[in-house]
Formats: sequence, structure tokens, C-alpha cells
Amino acid sequence: MPKNLQLAITAFGEPDTLKLQQTDIPTPSEDQVLVKVAFAGVNPIDAKTRAGLGWGAEKIKDSLPWTPGFDAAGVVVHDSGEFKAGDRVVGRIVEGGGYGQYLCAPSDALSFVPEDVSLEQASTLPVAGLTALQALELANTTKDDKVLILAGAGGVGHIAIQLAKAKGADVFATSSSKNAEFVSSLGATALDYGKAPLEQQVQDIDVLIDLMGGDVGEAALASVKAGGRVVTVPTITAPRIIEAAEKRGVIAQGMLVQPNVTQLDALLNAVSDNSLTIEISKIYPLEDGVQAHVDIQSGRTRGKILLEIPQ
Repeated sequence: MPKNLQLAITAFGEPDTLKLQQTDIPTPSEDQVLVKVAFAGVNPIDAKTRAGLGWGAEKIKDSLPWTPGFDAAGVVVHDSGEFKAGDRVVGRIVEGGGYGQYLCAPSDALSFVPEDVSLEQASTLPVAGLTALQALELANTTKDDKVLILAGAGGVGHIAIQLAKAKGADVFATSSSKNAEFVSSLGATALDYGKAPLEQQVQDIDVLIDLMGGDVGEAALASVKAGGRVVTVPTITAPRIIEAAEKRGVIAQGMLVQPNVTQLDALLNAVSDNSLTIEISKIYPLEDGVQAHVDIQSGRTRGKILLEIPQ
């Protein structure tokens, strides 16, 4: 009987609490599709959950060991409704499980992957792509806006720059000096966060997309003009950022990325027609997932990190 190899959080703590385990291949319910996973995205939320922080950890604290992985791309195993065996699919999997060979995914969370988009590219989009798109929409970003994106070289940031540019916005993005050229190549004005305080580098920002939170997110509020809009993505520090923004006469709100097949289809089509470029900095085999978590929690990664699931 074939087994399902997974990389699971065995306890809250450091990256080495991730351990390989074997379980039975799950059986999908009526509204689910069994997917053989090829690639899973590694996201900051995975590392926070593993460390025992935030809403994700709260949700799973009584069900360890638990397999993370909120975005996964792979191949449908059995015919199920509109999905046929062999179809290439990708989805934002709210219940996790992407760090494993087999996954029961809700059928209404899956998108078909276009022929000219690789499963590697597809697996970067459900969390990072939807976060970028939904943050810009939540801020009502338009072509006349001056937009500042924190952590512009990261998984969400490099997609957000391109989507904001596609709306016609004037985009500024923070990065390290070594990633400045990459950020500029995406069409943003790169701001080296190591050079000078942000408010000395840019002012009168209409829209701030805060992908950092904490001290960095709060300091960036000084660059936003009165009446400006802020979307802060890290949930742990969102209340602090919202409160600090209000004191400055700035409207701030937090967000939690939601599955949205229509939006995911649009992102996949943008990759297909080359209007959206995805940077994948590293693909680790599943057994090296501990190192992937060390990388992602450093906050210094460029583009996306993926796990390749053994077939």
C-alpha cells in the first residue's frame, strides 16, 4: 500500500521541529479532489505557524503533528466533478497539507494550470500572488497613486510591484542594496532601507503596502500623506500599525489572504502571457524543508522559495 510522505510540524519551536513522517494516502470527500503534489510554496506564515505564533498556530495547537503548506501545485489523481485524472491544478489550501505527496483539496479552491505555465511557477501564486493582489485592491490602488511597498524583493513584494505598475501607479519599494537592481528591473524606484530613514527617501505616499509590520511598518507611516491608505499584512503586529496610523490621520487595515479562484486564474493568465514574472530563488527537496524555513524566517529572501515533493 503506497504511503503519503509529509514534512510535519511535530512541536512549536525552531525549524528542526519539522520532521518527515509517513501517513496513509487520504481519501477525498465528495467536495474534495485528491491531488498528487509536485511543488509547495514556502511562506513566512509557515515559519510563524511552526514557531507557535499567530492565528495559524492557534488553530492547529491541539492537532500536532500537522503538515503545513498553504499553496500547492500538482496533478489530479482521480476523476472528480470537473477535474479529470492528470489535470494540472494549483490552489490556496486553507487547511494546509502542501508539504506532502498527497493532498485532499476543496474542489472550489483549485485552478487549472495553463499549459505554458510550469507547476513551479503556479505554486508561487496562491499565497504570495493573492496576497499582493488583494492588498492592492483593499487599498483601492489606482493609476494616480504613489505606492510604497515594503520588502519589495520578497515573494509578495515582487509580485505587488508588478501588479501596482500594471494599474499605472508610481511605485517605490524598499530592499537591501544587493536587491536594488532586481527591484528596479520590476519597474519600481528602489529604496535602500540601510541607507537612510525611509521618510528622508520618500514622502507623500498615497498607498503603503506593509509586508514587514513591527518597527519597520510603523516607521514607514511617516512617509504616508494625511488621508493615505495603508494595508498591513503581518497579522501579529496589525493592531499596533493600525493604532499608530490613526494617530497620524492615516487609514490602515489588516488583511488575511482569502482563496479566490477567479483572482488565481487571472494571476496564472498573467504569468502565461508574460505580463507577470515570478522570481524563484531556491527549490529545496522536501527533506531539506528545515533549511527552507531557516531561509524564509531570515526575512532576506528574494522572490519565492519552493519545496519539491518526491514523486
